[in-house]
Amino acid sequence: MTSALEDFPARIREWARELGFSDIGITRPETGVHAQRLQQWLEQGLQGEMEWMGHHGDKRYTPTALVPGTERVISVRMDYRNAPDNPQQVLQDPEKAYVTRYALGRDYHKLIRKRLTHLAKRIDSELHGYDYRAFTDSAPVMEKALAQRAGLGWIGKNTLVLNPKAGSYFFLGEIFTSAPLPVTPAFEKDHCGSCTACLDTCPTNAFAGPYVLDARRCISYLTIELKGAIPEDLRPLMGNRVFGCDDCQLACPWNRFSKPTREEDFSPRHNLDNSTLAELFRWTEDEFLKRTEGSAIRRTGYEGWLRNLAVGLGNAPSTIPVIEALKSRVDHPSELVREHVHWALARHGIE
Repeated sequence: MTSALEDFPARIREWARELGFSDIGITRPETGVHAQRLQQWLEQGLQGEMEWMGHHGDKRYTPTALVPGTERVISVRMDYRNAPDNPQQVLQDPEKAYVTRYALGRDYHKLIRKRLTHLAKRIDSELHGYDYRAFTDSAPVMEKALAQRAGLGWIGKNTLVLNPKAGSYFFLGEIFTSAPLPVTPAFEKDHCGSCTACLDTCPTNAFAGPYVLDARRCISYLTIELKGAIPEDLRPLMGNRVFGCDDCQLACPWNRFSKPTREEDFSPRHNLDNSTLAELFRWTEDEFLKRTEGSAIRRTGYEGWLRNLAVGLGNAPSTIPVIEALKSRVDHPSELVREHVHWALARHGIE
């Protein structure tokens, strides 16, 4: 390997930081034991309705099948935690709506993809003759496995990538390249130890065991990926979490070291970090589309948004704003929304 290639990882790291990335690592296009674990997870049906996770065959497990000619994967990290921020204060106020921290600002997909494309072009401008292709949660890529193998952290008991100096509040992205760059040592050590804080705190008991998430019970799945009715036995356990959930991260001691983001686009929009369930429930569809433009919240759709908020309102105190908000949607044209509204009203003793 030429000395020019050997010097490149440090230069890529410098360029990545200029683009707002917190760290990078480089690995071979292999997912190792993680591929087998994913296959076992799928065979157990723990993915729920996310059937797409079983599609694409070897492309998900083997980066070279997804992008032939790939020699290396550049894995990047971008922090998203805002400071100051007090998520516990929102969770402890049952009339407030809790939105997962990553979705408070601009949708990370487009932002990171754009930055990765810039990074790839910068590399290409000085390292010619190779191919580069950027991904961020946008293709069948085992991002966490590649991040671990690239040295960005270990996969914790809550199934998230944890970094001893940065916790877990970060996004991942990748550049597949045919350039035979020097690799970063994999992050081999698991620093979770005997800690089970993430497993113990999960509101819906969604972990089948350490490192194994039953998505069918996960609030993030229920409020984002599930398109139909939320199982009634899980609704009371969801509290005021209306889009995603951060409890397993909030409980993780390693997040004491999480880094505040430098990215202004991740700052909360439309007061979504401190809104009441009732006021969000009154958004019209036009308001929803306008206020979630460029937001990850769009993924759940307006109908799913109202469904989630109805559950939150059903778990809230029986105050006038809560009851009036629910009554305003009793005759909503969506059967899904009506069913959740009637369930919520029944929780308040109103049939």
